[in-house]
This record gives sequence, structure tokens and C-alpha cells, in this order.
Amino acid sequence: MKRKAPKYLPDAEVLLAELSYELIPSVDHAEKLIRDAKDQPILNAAIVFDVDIILTGDKDFLSLDMEYPQCMTVVQFFEYEGIVE
Repeated sequence: MKRKAPKYLPDAEVLLAELSYELIPSVDHAEKLIRDAKDQPILNAAIVFDVDIILTGDKDFLSLDMEYPQCMTVVQFFEYEGIVE
């Protein structure tokens, strides 16, 4: 966020302070491949640590055909949680 949307960083910090989440380390093991090699460690960690949802705007993640983890935008997550309609 610092690089792509620095003006939203304070809002993201508030959001993370209020959400329940767990930071997990990256993993080299690949169960499913993603087009962008830089994204692979994130996907690997999400699969190995049984993450439910990946929040992203990255089209490579959003185009994955996976049941778990679900990949969705923040807006999709808010709709999923019933926060906005």
C-alpha cells in the first residue's frame, strides 16, 4: 500500500486494528500455480496455513478457480459479510 496507494494507508491501519487476522510466513511449497511468480509465496502460505479468504485487487489471484482460499476484493468481502449491499 505504501507504493500503490499511500493515501489509504491510515484507513488500512484502522481496518487491520479492528479485524481479526493472523500473519503467517511465506512458504516455498506450491500446490497450485499462479501466473505471477512474485505472488506464488503468498498463495503457497495461504494454502498451507488453511487461510479462508485472500483480500486482493490482484487479477491473478481473483482469476484463480479455487474454493479455498477464496480470493476476493475488499468490496466483495464487505458484501459477503453483509457490511454493504
